[in-house]
Formats: sequence, structure tokens, C-alpha cells
Amino acid sequence: MSTVSIEIRRASWGDAKEIAGVHDAAWRLAYRGIIPGRELEKLVLRRGPNWWAEAIDKGLGIMVLEFDNAIAGYATFGRNRARSLPFAGEIYEFYLAPNHQGIGLGKRLFAATRAQLARHKLNGHIAWALADNAQAQSFYARLGGREVARGNERFGEIELVKIAFGWDA
Repeated sequence: MSTVSIEIRRASWGDAKEIAGVHDAAWRLAYRGIIPGRELEKLVLRRGPNWWAEAIDKGLGIMVLEFDNAIAGYATFGRNRARSLPFAGEIYEFYLAPNHQGIGLGKRLFAATRAQLARHKLNGHIAWALADNAQAQSFYARLGGREVARGNERFGEIELVKIAFGWDA
């Protein structure tokens, strides 16, 4: 009989390469056909292992989910950047490797990230999703997020609508 371990913790410097791999695979799956190909490629390539190692060294809030001793997902978080919205915290990025989606791991990582925000006194938070990313919208709605704002984000020559989901403290 084998046992699979699941651990959610703050990222450490040695996680950088695996986080970069999850980022690469998850972004290609989530945004293919939404963000123009050349722009998506630039976004993925700029977030290699060195970028993640520097982010960890700088103390950026990064949670990782380990599944069977390998990084299967990550979330980045901190102070809300949209000051006009009445939420103290923000989940900046939230991604699982494609082969770990749909089995409940996202719910666990989300809860742990919310707990970290609360520990930092960042009560109430938002997370943004592109309007064309139905999977992310559905995920946030299932977790009780409600649409609190809309905005636009430019990717090369096109501008895409993004939606902020909010959770009260």
C-alpha cells in the first residue's frame, strides 16, 4: 500500500525550478487561445527559475502545494493592488499543474492562501480572472467569490476584460 503526501507551505528557494514548471504548463493551458501566442510565450518565458528564486529571496508571498513530494501548484499573494476596492488582500496568481486540476487540491491551496492573508492582517481579499477564462471564473465562484469589479489588461495589441472576485473577511 502506498501513501501519497500533500503538503501546503511557504515556498523556499529550492522550489524555484518546480514552480517555474508549474507556471509554464498551467499558463499555457489556461491562456492558449485567449492571450495571443507571441504575448503568452513572452509571459511564460520571463518567469523561469531565476525569476522565481529572486521572488522568493525578496519575500514575495508564495504558497506551494506539494503532491507526492513534487510541486503541483502555487499561489502568490499580498496587499491588494486595487486601492479603490474595499479588500485588504489579494491573491495575485493561483495555478495548479494541469494533471493536478479537478481533484480538490485547488480548494486546499486556496484555503491555505486565505489563511496566510489573514495571518498578515489582510482580511478580505480579491483575485482577478480574465473574462474569457471560464475555468478560473467557475473555480472562484464555487469558492464563494462574487464579482466586485471589472477592468482591462493589455496583451500586445489586444485588450482583454478581467473580473475581480471578492471574499469578505
